[in-house]
Amino acid sequence: MNMRDRIVATSRKYEGRMVKFLRDIVRIPSETAQERGVLDRIRREIKSLGVYDRVWQDKFGNLFAQIGTGRRLIAIDAHVDTVGVGDPAEWKHDPYKGKVAGGEVWGRGAGDQKGAVPAMVYAGKIIDELKLRGRDHRVVMCFTVSEEDCDGLNWQYILRETDLRPECVVVTDSTNCRILRGQRGRMEIGVTAQGRSCHGSMPHKGDNAVYKIARVIREIELLNGRLKNDDFLGKGTITVSYVDCKTPSMCAVPDRAFIHLDRRLTTGDTKTSAIREVKQAIRRAGVSATVALRTYDKPTCTGLVYPTESYFPTWCEPEDAPQVRAAVATYRNLFGETQKPGRWTFSTNGVSIAGMFGVPCVGFGPGAEEVAHTVNDRVPIRHLTTCAAFYAAFPTEYVAIRGKKSK
Repeated sequence: MNMRDRIVATSRKYEGRMVKFLRDIVRIPSETAQERGVLDRIRREIKSLGVYDRVWQDKFGNLFAQIGTGRRLIAIDAHVDTVGVGDPAEWKHDPYKGKVAGGEVWGRGAGDQKGAVPAMVYAGKIIDELKLRGRDHRVVMCFTVSEEDCDGLNWQYILRETDLRPECVVVTDSTNCRILRGQRGRMEIGVTAQGRSCHGSMPHKGDNAVYKIARVIREIELLNGRLKNDDFLGKGTITVSYVDCKTPSMCAVPDRAFIHLDRRLTTGDTKTSAIREVKQAIRRAGVSATVALRTYDKPTCTGLVYPTESYFPTWCEPEDAPQVRAAVATYRNLFGETQKPGRWTFSTNGVSIAGMFGVPCVGFGPGAEEVAHTVNDRVPIRHLTTCAAFYAAFPTEYVAIRGKKSK
């Protein structure tokens, strides 16, 4: 049996253990800033395998497991936090049971993106068992926190505050076992309109801020249709995702109204251009309002506050980049199929890893984007073994393609 077949066969051998492990971590609620329980369970599984050379956690809350001791570092990343469940009655299966049905594991986070965790952990087991450790490289599995609330903040901390400096990163956020090489960026923008309150029985004596913001909302809707398009990454978008107002009572004219804008950035969009477009929309609405890039400053599961502005850059790797070529070669060698690398629709930790810091990234993970954040959150069991094999084989393939890297 050649090495390719041995890797695939070994990953399948551990399918049952991976499924059990995934069901366990799906049963542990882990919304953003509440990841301690799931991190403890992941750490126990890692320790039980006895193959990792080092396991540690940073002050942000991110958990790391290293296999190998070579100088060159390849990282594989999965975030372990989830969004909430919404109305449990809308779920076909209990979101915190990790039910197996139809060859899939169901539950909150199964697809987005706890399914990658067992595949990563057991990839280390495969690397050890098949003697795939490289003398000149090491692999660090990164189980990161707070991604759902602020994608990439975890890696902002890692790359600014720790000594972890990977040569490349495999981002495992929901690709449906397809190789992906980029994504649109995003921004969170706030628009506030001020008015003048008065008694609701005499609205003509006030200045209703809700009416002002309503005119802005209409212009934002029209702006969405005019945004740039990129043949690969797709169209830039903008939408109103939250509306609020302040009023002294239900019998008064509101004196303040606010909207939160979700702006997705394609090639050519910048922080400056996106803010300018919103200000132009406000002028077309014929009202006065302020525009501000939002700031994220919520504590992580360790209590650390690490503020950042809510700007998450677009990133796109060339198709001939070493890590992309290595991913294509890994999949072809393991499964006999040559993939054409695609891109994500949603946002991932790559916004900081590649977008802010220029660390080369490539995407490959279990689960489909379209089930993320839905009541159908799930992952096919076959994706676990596919990804475990991929993560075990990728490092040596990458090192071979990348060749010797100068210090």
